[in-house]
Amino acid sequence: MHDDAALRQSTSGLGVSTALAVGILIGASFLDGALQGVAWGVAIVLDMGGPYLFGAAGWKLVPEHFAERHGLIIIIALRESIVAIGAGVSGDITAGVVAAAVLGIVLAATMWWAYFDVVALVAGRRLAGITDIKERNETARDSYSYLHLPMVAGIVLVALGMKKTIGQVGDPLEVEAAFALIGGFSLYLLAHVGFRLRNVRTLNRRRLALAIGLFALLPLAVEIAALATLAILTAAACVLIAYETIRFTDSRDRVRHEMAGSLG
Repeated sequence: MHDDAALRQSTSGLGVSTALAVGILIGASFLDGALQGVAWGVAIVLDMGGPYLFGAAGWKLVPEHFAERHGLIIIIALRESIVAIGAGVSGDITAGVVAAAVLGIVLAATMWWAYFDVVALVAGRRLAGITDIKERNETARDSYSYLHLPMVAGIVLVALGMKKTIGQVGDPLEVEAAFALIGGFSLYLLAHVGFRLRNVRTLNRRRLALAIGLFALLPLAVEIAALATLAILTAAACVLIAYETIRFTDSRDRVRHEMAGSLG
């Protein structure tokens, strides 16, 4: 690294911005109220903005490994969302609880499919195909370091919503739980929209429309049974995945054959 000025600049810059952010977080632990919130915000900006401020040209990136590691993070988050289903059971296992558990697993499966069926393959191939080091590093930073964060956040929120649903299948969700369940899934889809836009410069209108349209479900979610809310959300997710799978069968097959050919 001593002989690589670009790498030294990138690593040193990231180290400085991270150290400053951590220092502010430590200081924020001694604060309270709005001032603490401001300190947290400054720390987040410094931590997330570091790669932009100090450039990305110096990093030595292995595209396949980089994409695979972030895919594993998505898998871990989805696994925890399934664990949350069991953690939400606090009483007798009724038919409603079983139905909610099944719906929760199906919803998690649609989130897995939305990412790993084609999106992860195309994005990984796109990253590996970029020859300019600066462009490749910036694409990796934006697509994986930044846009995967709201994906994981969305999965975590959905997990929280599913846990609350399991605990009160026959009662309406509280506003916070309803927002976690519906808003989390919407955030996950919006991150996918941004991910595709950054990688292949096209807009997934179906996922965007569903992400926005689901917010109309929020007022209803606090009035009807939590199980019904989860059922509507899961049905919408299944319809989206089924439509994309059928509508783009040829494209999916082409991507998979191209990937198999490159591996062979």
